[in-house]
Order: sequence, then structure tokens, then C-alpha cells
Amino acid sequence: MSLAIPNGALLDPPALSADRFAAIERDVARLLGTEQDVVVLQAEAILALEAVARGVGVQGTVCLNVITGPYGAHFGEWLAAGGAEVVDLEIPLERAVTADEIARVLEDRPEISVLSFVHAEVATGTVNPLPEIAEVAREHDVLTVVDAVASVGGHALPIDETGLDIVMVGPQKALGGPAGVSALTVSARAWETLAAAPTPWRGSILSLLDWKERWIDAGRQAIPGTPAVLEMLALEAACARVLAEGVDAGIARHARTSRACRAGVAGLGAALWVAEDAEACQLTTAIRLPDEVDRAELVDRARDVYGVALTPGGGSLRDVMVRIDHMGPAANERTVLAGVAGLGAALADLGASTDVGAGVAAAVAALRG
Repeated sequence: MSLAIPNGALLDPPALSADRFAAIERDVARLLGTEQDVVVLQAEAILALEAVARGVGVQGTVCLNVITGPYGAHFGEWLAAGGAEVVDLEIPLERAVTADEIARVLEDRPEISVLSFVHAEVATGTVNPLPEIAEVAREHDVLTVVDAVASVGGHALPIDETGLDIVMVGPQKALGGPAGVSALTVSARAWETLAAAPTPWRGSILSLLDWKERWIDAGRQAIPGTPAVLEMLALEAACARVLAEGVDAGIARHARTSRACRAGVAGLGAALWVAEDAEACQLTTAIRLPDEVDRAELVDRARDVYGVALTPGGGSLRDVMVRIDHMGPAANERTVLAGVAGLGAALADLGASTDVGAGVAAAVAALRG
């Protein structure tokens, strides 16, 4: 069956004026609760990450890059590609980094001037302690670069209160928006750092300084390049929905969903990948696979028989972990109950010891609590 698209609805979108583009930027700033400059980029969040890495990762800069999942590892590679010396702090993938671990590296390497880390790691199901890390960064006077692509809208993100310098966000996860645009916030100190590089990165789609010069400093009169109109309108709609619910209310909804899903998985008798609740990302619940259960068979069984989507872990975690994702509009009771029941039933079908009834009952109790 073909999909009928109303004439002109998608193929001939309305023009996007500079005023409306700027208004969408202001919506993003309201959602983030920041007074810093907001830059909305016309591509998925990888562009934002690479643009920041290219801007701060320059020759002569020493960066501490925390790795708690695949995106932290990639960011370090991008920093190094620009000529920076990168000190990687690798953390076991089943837990968060601690502020003390970061502090020890900064004390041992006083020449470090940039700290980069991922706030929430959907790929591993962890969340790092942002306020505590930010406090350590302030004590050591290092520039903070935070990948909050997953966490925005699902975890508190106090940008101005904690003095974060650059924060990259994406609307496609907890915000339930489009994947084809991204945004970042830049402090005055961060702009100065980018401009002070021996050879600032210019003349490129990855140049944040070009965007500042042509858009922000020029009074937001003309959009640099061709805007992604449909993606921008989708971002505008996502911001409107999140702001109507209330950012704090959305975060609370993600927290409640996460607590219930973790309680349900534990009630099944399955092993949670992240042991500590405080270190668990509120957008997903990661489950350690029993040794006797094949990941592909489990994912197929849950999908084909019970209609439940389980997400395999990424990279080295692909065959040892699956996730129940509950983010954006899907952070709700139905996702929890279906996910716990489908996971438990599929595990039982494949010979694992599990108690589906107990798991569902634990999830229901947590939702009521």
C-alpha cells in the first residue's frame, strides 16, 4: 500500500525566514534554561560533536576525555585528529565515572585545559554525575564540553547554574523530535577559546566561528546556507510539546518510567547492567544477558511473538546486553509493562529462569508508588 502525501505538504514546504529561525533558537534556549548563545546546526548531532571537537581540539591543547561509552571514545578520536593531546579516562561500561576519578587526573596533569564527557550514555545505560563533575572542572579552571545529546529532556541539565562551557544536544531522543538537526550552547569563555586558537578552524561547515560571524554577530538577519525547513519545523513542534508539558515534568516522567522498568526487570530475576539506580540513564533500561541466551534469538522472539522491541547493545556489548528503550513520548506505562512482560516471556521461551508475573507486578507497584 502506498502512502498518500497531500500535494505540497512535504515536497513544497513554506520558506523559513531568519526571524522564524531565530525564534526556534530562542525556543531551544528556553527549553535548556540558558542565557548562553544557542547555535542550531542543520544536521544530526554528529555534526555538532565534530564541530566542537574540531574547534577546541587544536595543536597545543591538552584535553581530558572521559570514556563511558562509544561516543566518548569517538569524541577523543576527533579531538586528536585536530592536533590536541588527548588523555583518555576509560571507565568500565557498566558504571558511571566519579568526580574524584576526574579530579585525580586533573591534579596529576595540570596542563589539561579541556574536559569532555558524555552526560547520559544510552548505549551503555549509564548517566554521569554532571553537577559534581562541573564543580571539579571549575576548581581546576578547565573548559567543560558536554555531550548531552541523549540526556536533554530526560535528565536535569543545569547549564548556566553549573557553568558548563559547551553543551551539545539532539532532539531525537528524550525530546521526541527530529534527528536531522542538532544544537549546542556556547559560553563567552568558550567563544574566546575557539577564537584564540593558533589557527582557528574556519571556512568549513564544522566552523562554529563562521556561524557566529555570519549569523550571531550579524544580528541574525540572514540564515547562513540553506536551512533544513522540515527538520526545523519539526524541532519547533518538539520544543512546543516539551515546553507545554514542562521540562521538569518531562524529566520526572522519564525518572518514573526508568524506576518502574528497572523494578520490573529485577522482579523478573534478570540482571540489570547498571547496578546502581543513581548511575542509570533514565531513557533506557539495560539488561545483562544470561549466558545461555542468544542475543539474536531473544530480540527476534520478543519482536515476532510479543511485539516488543529490544535494542541490542552496541559494539563490544552487542552480544551481552539488550535494552528496553523508554524515551520521549514512549516514556510511559505502556512501554514499561509491555517491555518487562515481553522480555520476561521471551527469556522464558529460550530456557532462562524468570518470573514474568513477579516482574510485571514489581513494575506496576513502582508505577503506583
